[in-house]
Amino acid sequence: MKDSLRPGLEHHLTFQVPVSKTVPALFPESAEFQAMPEVFATGFLVGLLEWACVQLVNPHLDWPAEQTVGTHIDVSHAAATPPGLHVTVTARLTEVDRRRLTFDVEARDEVDLISRGTHRRAVIDAERFNASVRTKAASSP
Repeated sequence: MKDSLRPGLEHHLTFQVPVSKTVPALFPESAEFQAMPEVFATGFLVGLLEWACVQLVNPHLDWPAEQTVGTHIDVSHAAATPPGLHVTVTARLTEVDRRRLTFDVEARDEVDLISRGTHRRAVIDAERFNASVRTKAASSP
């Protein structure tokens, strides 16, 4: 991690919602999801919030040797966004505790505030993390 990774950093990410990021596309295997409205899915919203946080911190890491993984998310999803609208995420780094990072996140489409909350990520050594995942996969029955 570089010395520049400090609270107060902020990043904005704008994304136009395609049909492929709506509720029916979240789990095509789910009959229940297939019957739901074609609006931006909460699962994809969470990914977009994480993406903004990753983009915020990557210039302050030894990327790609150092990366971050999500460890906690606590956000609302307060308004529906139909395909075609743009969602802009604002991510603010609020705390750096060794390798633990905390962010305030907010997302708005062109009409509404759609999400607000907090997200935490951990800085990892990618090679060591991937080795651990491979070991876990090899040990599963």
